[in-house]
Amino acid sequence: MAQDDAAGIVLIGGGHAHVLALVDLAAAGLGPSVTLVSPQRLTPYSGMLPGHIAGLYRYDEIHIDLDALCRRVGATRREAAAVGLDRSGRAVLLADGGRVPYAVASIDVGIEPDLSAIAGAAEHAVPVKPIAGLLPRLDALRATILDGAGETRIVVVGGGAAGVELALALQARLKADLKAKGGAGRSVRTRLVASSGLVPTLAPRARRLAADALAHAGVEVLDGRRVVAIAADHVELEDGTRLPADFAVVSTTARAPAWLATLGLPVRPDGALVVGPTLQCEVDPLVFAAGDCAYMVHAPREKAGVYAVRQGPVLAANLAAVLRGERPRPFMPQENFLVLLSTADGSAIASRRPFAYAGRPAWWLKDWIDRRFMARFRD
Repeated sequence: MAQDDAAGIVLIGGGHAHVLALVDLAAAGLGPSVTLVSPQRLTPYSGMLPGHIAGLYRYDEIHIDLDALCRRVGATRREAAAVGLDRSGRAVLLADGGRVPYAVASIDVGIEPDLSAIAGAAEHAVPVKPIAGLLPRLDALRATILDGAGETRIVVVGGGAAGVELALALQARLKADLKAKGGAGRSVRTRLVASSGLVPTLAPRARRLAADALAHAGVEVLDGRRVVAIAADHVELEDGTRLPADFAVVSTTARAPAWLATLGLPVRPDGALVVGPTLQCEVDPLVFAAGDCAYMVHAPREKAGVYAVRQGPVLAANLAAVLRGERPRPFMPQENFLVLLSTADGSAIASRRPFAYAGRPAWWLKDWIDRRFMARFRD
């Protein structure tokens, strides 16, 4: 295809699919043709976030240094936030007024919390994403508990995999902090509100194992209850019950960044870009999308990091193919995959329908998979 000499492959966002695609593009000799646009130098790996919160991984162990990665593979990183596309002029528009020309572009910018359904959540709750905003708030919480007295009440809103892992990790870390500091007279009470039940997408046995892990950790579960409001000192349920809360974390609905809806490309109600089997956006084959901000119309799937990871190699191959004027290949995600949930006690729950197992070997497997994934960006 004809292209501007200065234009090449532009990756917008440092999500899981893009970091994998960057490595594969470099292996194909296209590293110098790639520009990565991202406002943050460090991008977190969500699979290791619960382990970090529980104190099992250091901060640097769960983050990919995009500057170092780009230097290693010969790519360029533009430290800026994208705010739009000039599709006729083939350029990425940046918040600082700059432009990055592209021959072919890909968007992997993740999702943002959608707190609009819960009154007061935007003012008083802490969303799980973006992770860069969550971690400092958790560090402040830990300091407050260690310096304070009495009981600290935590409410986690959302009974999906992220909410379950977060509740277990918080409970384990905060109790360990108090024990290490000799926190006599101080305690932590964690509640998990699951409006649609615990991990409803998993097999029944896995759901029972999750309930057992929460009970063993001392996390109280309010199953089938919906949060309607969050205030500075409590969380209110639809039946009028008020749960005292010093810290409320929301892990429920999210949506793609609003600027994606301004591109003139088809989007879903949650703002996700609609892509076809080759991960190209409908109506513009020069724009790709992957990860949570993309909706695969040919094979709709839940939001899960495993899909972004598996999109990475196909995305790289297709970006290279379009750049070379070749035909891209389709990506077909599997319907059933292995889910590994950390229980923050040296064990994990492994689930692949219809089977499920809990124990230390499941944690060893999860830890090995996660460390191997991160090693790809450091070696």
